[in-house]
Amino acid sequence: MAKVYLGLGTNLGEKEQNLRDAVQKIEEQIGKVISLSAFYVTAPWGFASENSFLNAAACVETELSPLEVLQETQMIERELGRTQKSVNGIYSDRLIDIDLLLYEDLVLSVTSPSGAELTLPHPLMAERDFVMKPLAEIAPDILHPVSGKTMKGILDAL
Repeated sequence: MAKVYLGLGTNLGEKEQNLRDAVQKIEEQIGKVISLSAFYVTAPWGFASENSFLNAAACVETELSPLEVLQETQMIERELGRTQKSVNGIYSDRLIDIDLLLYEDLVLSVTSPSGAELTLPHPLMAERDFVMKPLAEIAPDILHPVSGKTMKGILDAL
């Protein structure tokens, strides 16, 4: 079993329910959620919106490979009503967003057969306090596989 850390976010609809629905589907399709952070209200990042976000982080034990986890998270996003992904740094409001942050201590960059790109660890995670606050809550002492810093240390530096 591998431990994968996921970042969750939503800024449309019933936000708390969106996160709860995502966590339930993650349990059903990816693996056992062994820890879940509190839900954090955050401002939009990278675009202007009147809708605040609700963000969380989860640790999941899975038998799936990183690319299989990516496929499942994208399927869950579609099942929960997400119709488009952010492209080329153009962000928009969304019902649900599920990002792979860490998969064990893997460092990799691959393209899936469907054309989706997966980079681990998530390349922007250390720049985003809306990712690092919930992640540091559930995994303060986990080391970033590239920087070697703890999640709490990365958050404290933001």
